[in-house]
Amino acid sequence: MTLTNKQKQYLKGLAHHLKPVVLLGQHGLTEGVLAEIDIALNFHELIKVKVAAEDREVKALIMDAIIRETGALKVQSVGHVLSLYRPSEEKKISLPRA
Repeated sequence: MTLTNKQKQYLKGLAHHLKPVVLLGQHGLTEGVLAEIDIALNFHELIKVKVAAEDREVKALIMDAIIRETGALKVQSVGHVLSLYRPSEEKKISLPRA
């Protein structure tokens, strides 16, 4: 599944007021953190994750790994915060048509 620009803009607007639900700490990306992100995506569909890595390359690699492992779609990343979207079984967010 891919998002059109119109759908991304819609999701960015919805994500704007959200606070990060998962914070990556000093231990980095662990199985427990991935499980927590997966649970949050199943429940909310649209979440923010804060990646506290100092190095830009490391931060980018962690964000790519989160996207790959969870099967979520990247809505946007600003600074240390990554916004993710993954539709759940019962659709809570209805996306605008392409």
